[in-house]
Amino acid sequence: MKSKNFFLSVLLIFASAITFAQNDNWTYLFNGKDLTGWKQLNGEAKYEVVDGVIVGTTVLNTPNSFLCTEKDYSDFVFEVDLLVEENMNSGIQFRSESKPEYNNGRVHGYQCEVDPSDRAWSAGIYDEARRGWLYPLDLNPEAKPALKMGEWNHYRIECIGNSIKTWLNGVACAHVIDDMTPKGFIALQVHGIGNNEEKVGHQIKWKNVRIKTQNLKPSPAEGIYVVNLLANNLSDSEKEQGFKLLFDGKSTENFKSTDSDNFPAHGWEVKDGVLSVLDKSVSPERGGSIITREEYGPFEFKFDFSFTEGANSGIKYGIGNNGSGLGLEYQILDDEKHPDAKNGVVGNRTLASLYDLIPADKTGRFINGPGEWNRGRIVVFPDGKVQHWLNGRKVVEYTRGNNIYNALVARSKYAKYEGFGMAPEGPILLQDHQNTVHFRSLKIRELK
Repeated sequence: MKSKNFFLSVLLIFASAITFAQNDNWTYLFNGKDLTGWKQLNGEAKYEVVDGVIVGTTVLNTPNSFLCTEKDYSDFVFEVDLLVEENMNSGIQFRSESKPEYNNGRVHGYQCEVDPSDRAWSAGIYDEARRGWLYPLDLNPEAKPALKMGEWNHYRIECIGNSIKTWLNGVACAHVIDDMTPKGFIALQVHGIGNNEEKVGHQIKWKNVRIKTQNLKPSPAEGIYVVNLLANNLSDSEKEQGFKLLFDGKSTENFKSTDSDNFPAHGWEVKDGVLSVLDKSVSPERGGSIITREEYGPFEFKFDFSFTEGANSGIKYGIGNNGSGLGLEYQILDDEKHPDAKNGVVGNRTLASLYDLIPADKTGRFINGPGEWNRGRIVVFPDGKVQHWLNGRKVVEYTRGNNIYNALVARSKYAKYEGFGMAPEGPILLQDHQNTVHFRSLKIRELK
């Protein structure tokens, strides 16, 4: 009887092991012996297998190198452990492509960053050889310390539908919603070092490279900032955070003229999901600026904008103390072609600046030029702190009403307006400056 019970116990354990293997669904992409299933593209960095680990080594005078899976993947969860040296940049490509017709086969697509520098953007999301930074980790500074130098680090990338999420050592780092590339290969990058001899021979190592493509379930929202690149789309995560759409791509019901209760009959148009203020040459009869029907106290406002060559416009807030059209302004300007970029003081009329008061930080700006979409963001906190963001970088920060703010106003064109910009609540204004500027994905949430 005893031997029979022991035999049954062994069978149960064996059955449990089989069940676990069936439910696990992980596939290892690296066999621990050689680079079967992988191919190298673009650069000539050295890739080899040493003691069951993939080792990438920098070499001189070669572009970025990519060790790519031979298979493409669409929806998946990908995990890898990596060990990176200091002063070495790398990344994990996913949903990426290499096509002869695109930049002579240049690898392009989403990249999960490996960044041991002081910038600390590891597990941020970059669009290699295409749109640049989609999710700099300035958007989620609490995740910056997640990378551990001198230790193995565990990366996790989740791509399900249009949702892209990353984790580093269990810390939620980035969340992007985008549909540009729904499928592509995965690649391990060794960044080019040019002719910098001091960086020759630096290494990054990878192990436990695995992927899951079946029975996927989206991970729970972790409350981090969301970059949603789908036009006029409000994701479930953004809804949970309290955002609502001010413009859905069709209706202007949330806006009205600064001078009446109606939306302007001229000077503005809605076309192909875009709200546009029109140049005076297109619409000689001006519509004037528009404001939200609702007023806001502390808020976070996200918006996409695209300016035409030489254009000038802006988004105003803090309106109410001095009429319906006067307030603090997030400047929208073609710095290269509009003369106002050289006016004011120390560049305080350039793109994303607090107009005529505080210049945008030029070292921190990423600018997409005329005809391209930029992502703006204005945050007015309950304690009076205000931030301007441009394409994922914070470029202005100040506190309304403090001594520095009051001194800036006193030397500006607004000095004669009592309580300028200090209205406790008010509408948000989109400016008509007689130039064509386009808006979409206007989203707002109130901050309590």
